[in-house]
Amino acid sequence: MERPTRQRQTEETTEQESDETLTCPECDSSEIVTDTDHERICDDCGLVLDGQQIDRGPEWRAFNHSERQSKSRVGAPVTKTMHDKGLTTTIDWKDKDAYGRSISSKKRSQMHRLRKWQERIRTKDAGERNLQFALSEVDRMASALGVPRSVREVASVIYRRALTEDLIRGRSIEGVSTAALYAACRQEGIPRSLDEVADVSRVEQKEIGRTYRYISQELGLELKPVDPKQFVPRFGSSLDLSEEVQAKATEIIDVSAEEGLLSGKSPTGFAAAAIYAASLLCNEKKTQREVAEVAQVTEVTIRNRYQEQIEAMGFR
Repeated sequence: MERPTRQRQTEETTEQESDETLTCPECDSSEIVTDTDHERICDDCGLVLDGQQIDRGPEWRAFNHSERQSKSRVGAPVTKTMHDKGLTTTIDWKDKDAYGRSISSKKRSQMHRLRKWQERIRTKDAGERNLQFALSEVDRMASALGVPRSVREVASVIYRRALTEDLIRGRSIEGVSTAALYAACRQEGIPRSLDEVADVSRVEQKEIGRTYRYISQELGLELKPVDPKQFVPRFGSSLDLSEEVQAKATEIIDVSAEEGLLSGKSPTGFAAAAIYAASLLCNEKKTQREVAEVAQVTEVTIRNRYQEQIEAMGFR
């Protein structure tokens, strides 16, 4: 029984090695890609090297989500956003049999009892109950912030690591889950400020910041400083500004950063001031109050950063 497995592994290794050493006979380029039609093509000159690749996808086609769900023969993928990684079973709430007919009252009471015990045994200990509540909080806050699913996965992994390292002891579950979500936003490069995260959380901003610094230090998270340019597209879209204004704001941030003005400054306030200055320079004037409301900073912050940026740009 071991021979076919070894033979298959040898074939896969040989195929991988041939893919790595394959070059184009026309231009000697090693940039060989495989397109959606399973053809090997040179990315430089466009020569088709092999047009009979094995299609490893399903043998059926689907044109919408419901059709894809009905034809799929596998379950949902494993996910870290659920305490049991999505490998649990569920009992439908409908009191009907496989043919859609209503079941008897005796069967209904039995199904009600089965549902109740199924919900109870999903979490076998306090650690799983902790994880279930924390991940539901992460999902709730991530939905309110409008961040992609990849951020929820990263936040769930960070919280699981914190739970394994026993960093939750003495801290609230909401505080650690919020700090994990903020760290995931920083790690994935999603521009969300601490104020925005605190608005959708049930804990104070001071506790979130303190917990975030603690878990990032204990878990060794390599988090780069937030780039103010990441906030420009979102703030510009909320203020209905043109691409010209956003490009000018990005230029102002780059010039100001080269002058060393970004050190120790809030990235949201810095981006808001750059947008305000760019709107004046491009004749799409926005008031300081409008920009401050979108960026969730004070008008004083915008005025202070605006003066510094204008001097750095050489305007008086």
